[in-house]
Amino acid sequence: MLNNIGLPGLLLIAVVVLVLFGRGKISSLMGEVGKGITSFKKGINEGQDEIKNASEEEAKDITPQRTDAGTHPATDLKTEKDKV
Repeated sequence: MLNNIGLPGLLLIAVVVLVLFGRGKISSLMGEVGKGITSFKKGINEGQDEIKNASEEEAKDITPQRTDAGTHPATDLKTEKDKV
C-alpha cells in the first residue's frame, strides 16, 4: 500500500498536514525536533567521552607500581610467619 505513494501523494499529505496544523504549529514542532536531535547528539558525545576517560584511567591503573627495594611481599610473609 505505501509502496505506491509517489510524489503527488506526498504533496497531498503535506498540504493536509499544513491545513490541519497551520504553519506556526509545524514550525514550532520542527524547532523542537531540531532541539531534540541536538540534545541527542550531545548526549552521545558525552557518553563516548566518558567511555574514553574510563578506559584511559583503567590503563593507568594497570601500570605496575614501584615498590621500595627493602620490602618484598614474599619476605614479609616469611617474617610474619616467624613472629607467630
